[in-house]
Amino acid sequence: MEQYKHFLQEKAALTPEEIESLTSSLQSKTFRKGEFLLHAGEVCAYAFFVEKGLLRSFTIDETGKEHIIQFGPENWFVTDRSSAYFSEPSDFSIEAIEDTTVVLIDAAFISRASAAYPHFMRFNEKALQNHIRQLQKRINLLLSATAEKRYLDFIRLYPDLTLRVPQWMIASYLGITPESLSRVRKELAKNNFKPH
Repeated sequence: MEQYKHFLQEKAALTPEEIESLTSSLQSKTFRKGEFLLHAGEVCAYAFFVEKGLLRSFTIDETGKEHIIQFGPENWFVTDRSSAYFSEPSDFSIEAIEDTTVVLIDAAFISRASAAYPHFMRFNEKALQNHIRQLQKRINLLLSATAEKRYLDFIRLYPDLTLRVPQWMIASYLGITPESLSRVRKELAKNNFKPH
């Protein structure tokens, strides 16, 4: 849980004592590659903070095609906020792409931490607003941006994932076919673009 403690110290401006007091009730859990943390149709009970590894959140349409909503590398949170907040069945599944260790964060923890530490409440509010901002940007990109622009934004958002994630998953996240992604990458390579 060291990553999460460091994250709280850096982002939420909590002292080491406050962090120890807060995190003593939290649990971490390891999932093997291919294991599911959440299946569509279940109620999402936790936000998953990724200590080590990589998650993906995705949905499957009526034709059986997967659509990746989010990747979760180290120091990212992955959850279905609406399922967790409204206690409704999730539309999404969350799966480990690599062996992954997560910290399980439930709503009771957030409430407790927010009540005890106003700066945690401000941090949580900012994280929520940032999440909404990223979702709005993602919707806008999917509706109006070229495949190349979407891919460049993916690299900006997930700079180390091009080598960790299969190409078909990146294409799914971008809302394009693997063939289109291949064309985009060839075009960028021709112009001497390097993702790292």
